[in-house]
Amino acid sequence: MNHLSSIDASFLHFETPETPMHVGSLMLLDIPAAYKGDYFEDFKAMIAKRMHLASVLTRKLAPMPFELAEPVWIEDGNIDLDHHVRSLMLRRPGSMDQLQRLVARLHSSLLDRSRPLWELYVIEGLESGQVALYTKAHHSGVDGKAGTELAKVLYDISPQVREVPPPRRKLGNRSAGGYQLGMAELLQAAVSNSAQQYRKLAGLMPTAAKALAAAAQVLASQRTGKDERALTIGMAPKTIFNDATTNQRSYSTLTLPFEDLKALGKRVGGTVNTIVMAMCSEALRRFLNERSLLSKEALIAGVPVSLRAEGDDSMNNQVSMVRVDLATDIEDMAERFKAIHNSSEAAKAVVREVKPVLGVDMPMTGAPWIMTSLASLYGRSNLARRLPPMANVLISNVPGPQAPLYVAGARMVSFYPVSIPYHGSALNITVQSYAGQLDLGITACRRILSQEESYELIDHLRAALRKIERLPSVEVASQAQSTKADERAAAAAAPAPLDGKKKTPAKTRTATGKPEKKRTPARQAAVARRVN
Repeated sequence: MNHLSSIDASFLHFETPETPMHVGSLMLLDIPAAYKGDYFEDFKAMIAKRMHLASVLTRKLAPMPFELAEPVWIEDGNIDLDHHVRSLMLRRPGSMDQLQRLVARLHSSLLDRSRPLWELYVIEGLESGQVALYTKAHHSGVDGKAGTELAKVLYDISPQVREVPPPRRKLGNRSAGGYQLGMAELLQAAVSNSAQQYRKLAGLMPTAAKALAAAAQVLASQRTGKDERALTIGMAPKTIFNDATTNQRSYSTLTLPFEDLKALGKRVGGTVNTIVMAMCSEALRRFLNERSLLSKEALIAGVPVSLRAEGDDSMNNQVSMVRVDLATDIEDMAERFKAIHNSSEAAKAVVREVKPVLGVDMPMTGAPWIMTSLASLYGRSNLARRLPPMANVLISNVPGPQAPLYVAGARMVSFYPVSIPYHGSALNITVQSYAGQLDLGITACRRILSQEESYELIDHLRAALRKIERLPSVEVASQAQSTKADERAAAAAAPAPLDGKKKTPAKTRTATGKPEKKRTPARQAAVARRVN
């Protein structure tokens, strides 16, 4: 029995019928040319043999009595694999447009909480001859070690499907045979977990004080001059994306060369993350401007950041969010790129200092029903439209495997993320690196961003990248700035004309430092007589 952390549980409590809180992936797989079998059946057989390697596939939720505390994970000893692993066939011609619309529809439905919270779909019939694999799992249980375990089940590093040892029979495990735990057992676990959390909080107080003091110093160092762009960000302006959502989804994808983006970021003075943010800034600016909906204030991105320490493989979510200035109020791309990079680096600097306290569990009696009620109220009362938003769009950058992977003998050629829009943030743009490329997925509420508009945003992202590629390199830009600075300095050092008249030469001075008097012809003769 494992308790959900407060962050893990929040993904459950904030879930409503309009806001499913699962994340997913869309993979495109190349089937070997000599393959003659049934790929779906082979894939399902592989999952059956490897399920015991990932607890995320074999555990389910056990809610606390009266929802007084967070639920726990328990082992499910009776898993219906036919429910979790499914086969679908696209109608002809089997285009990418058909596939993306299908994924959008599959991503809109809630997972069954009485079972382990995951589903896998093998999708055949693509005109390219490839097979697609769509996966979805609830965000409450797929971060950290759980994600690593799931990778061990799904992926191989060669076309050869590896064999794994069979599971060992579990002895003395009551939860494996029963459907749910008893009430007394659950209440005892809740009390014990709360006491443990309070002890952790008490021990963390000195660390928290140091972290907050360090963060305050970082914030103070980020103060800018009068004519410089502020690094502190206020509330975001209202846009069409800041509204309550339905459960209907739109979805589109884009693939970019990772190494080219890395080299481009270095050349223009940023990172791959800066390139992605600048692309999103330009694409959203064009999209809204074409509809006369662009705010005069800069759009703000909500960017998830990992709080996980290196080597930490605990099975829980450790994530927070920072806000980054997208600088859409700046016309010049070079200036906007610099503003985005500075804002992103400033936000990350603060997070580094407060990392020790951001992911702390905060025990609260009755949290499940309180948070669920607030989530439902927020979505159905138009508060998402009325309240000022914290961010206009969610943008995530997820590091992925850099070596090619194989799924049941088929080589994975694309690894697109499928993410979570929410009330007040109906647009989510997520990128994931994989095997030398960057795969991007746009997931949105279909009522706010239709499927056709999602494709339009993809086109704007392509155009934005071409615009960034035309920026001068940092060396050329710095030389140009240095030349301009020299010209300004030279102009400042030159004597200014008086009333527009030609400048008169300065008076010469004698050895005593007094101005020398003007020599008339008579005075010059007198001086000559004294010298002789």
